[in-house]
Amino acid sequence: MAFDIDGVIADTMTLFIDIAREEFGIGDIRYEDIKEYSLNGIDSVDALTMVKIIDRILGGKHSGALAPLDGAVSVLQKLNQKHSPTLFVTARPDGEQAREWIINTLCLAPDCIEIVATGSFDDKREVLLNKGITYFVEDRLETCFTLSKVGIHPIVFKQPWNRKPHPFCEVENWQELESLIILD
Repeated sequence: MAFDIDGVIADTMTLFIDIAREEFGIGDIRYEDIKEYSLNGIDSVDALTMVKIIDRILGGKHSGALAPLDGAVSVLQKLNQKHSPTLFVTARPDGEQAREWIINTLCLAPDCIEIVATGSFDDKREVLLNKGITYFVEDRLETCFTLSKVGIHPIVFKQPWNRKPHPFCEVENWQELESLIILD
């Protein structure tokens, strides 16, 4: 089993909303209003501002903290004790900032994790296939469909932006995910 980072472990959309409010004065965005992973449809954020906010997040250049989603730390620590290294595959172009965040936030030893930054959602497929991964926890529904076509079983981490019909296993939170993972 492997994990996506943004929207599964990291509460990236809350950070997006915080940056929009605190640094750009856009205060009318609510988490539940984000209906598209691409962030299209947020009328109060123009394209240039959206790019600036995303660049701040990806570059680690923001005043607010990127928090983990509730329950992620304890479940991943338990999993990592039983099955190490834990694999994280992200579409971010650079994995170093994500690596530091995971080490510091999840309190995992650097040699107990593996992070692969693909720079593309589609490139996750090849990484997972090459690593022999059969289950992947992901919040981007389009990626789930791509993975499913090659025999990887996606587990959809429920978010407002993935509420379209799909045939995949879905979890509401880390507690539900923990019940699916054999930790003994």
